[in-house]
Amino acid sequence: MQLFSYNGDNCTSAIRIFMTWRSINFDWNRARAFLVTAEEGSFSAAARALNMTQPTLGRQVSALEQELGVSLFERTARGLSLTASGHELLEQVKSMAEAAGRFSLLASSRAEELEGQVCISATEVMAAFVLPPILASLHSQAPGIQIELIASNSASDLLAREADIAIRAFRPTQADLISRRLTPIPAHLYGEKAYMRRFLRRETPQDLKGAQFLGFREGDAMLPELNKLGFGLTDRSIPLYVDHHLVQWQLVKQGLGIGFMLEQIGDMEPQVERALPNYPALEIEHFLVVHRELSTSRRLRLVFDLLAEALG
Repeated sequence: MQLFSYNGDNCTSAIRIFMTWRSINFDWNRARAFLVTAEEGSFSAAARALNMTQPTLGRQVSALEQELGVSLFERTARGLSLTASGHELLEQVKSMAEAAGRFSLLASSRAEELEGQVCISATEVMAAFVLPPILASLHSQAPGIQIELIASNSASDLLAREADIAIRAFRPTQADLISRRLTPIPAHLYGEKAYMRRFLRRETPQDLKGAQFLGFREGDAMLPELNKLGFGLTDRSIPLYVDHHLVQWQLVKQGLGIGFMLEQIGDMEPQVERALPNYPALEIEHFLVVHRELSTSRRLRLVFDLLAEALG
């Protein structure tokens, strides 16, 4: 009776797989600790995101550095900074995390159908311009999930269950919320092309002296923030306030004044141009926020992970 058969190709493949696994000399939990620390920017923030103590997380990252024989972070006066080795390994760990997430969802989908409602809260601009292709992809992957989209510049209260997941421009402070920092989004000041031709030079904020700006609401932080950059605005510089960003954007396109818009949207609009073409972009931070129910709801986990991958 033949118990074993020999095939040269199969044997070679088996040896190759064996040698590959023998070369993996690190703990995935430690790699995850490194990934979250790099994304969150500090040990304390990463510890909160992973629901563990800061010393425990720090030990995991240190152990990973010892396993790999490289330094991943260096401490500077401004906090943690990735080393050259850390930058190279970060992209690989991100791919591992995405693959692990897909593996987990695929395995669990054998026993449970993905269906039900998930409520997402996002700003008007994010909901109108950024999320549609992401939600279309979600629907194709999990048609049983019904999405309720709240498009509002006001922050929904996740603890009061006004929404399940939120995309915010600020990090939450409540202990029962989990957040992940997303890639900052560049934004610029834009004006209608004919309106901007009124200004001979547009190199510095001072070159826009006398321009009209559109605000969101009287007393908001836009005017003082612009003045910190040297615009020298007064209350008379903002003759019109509009609560809704999409309405404000339409007014900008019609030449009523200058307003902010995300770079990926503003640069594609043929009616407008950057008010200061060579001025650095304003980097707007965004955070993906969810209730701690994420750890027990596969439906929320799928939507959260897909948003994090698409926006991060």
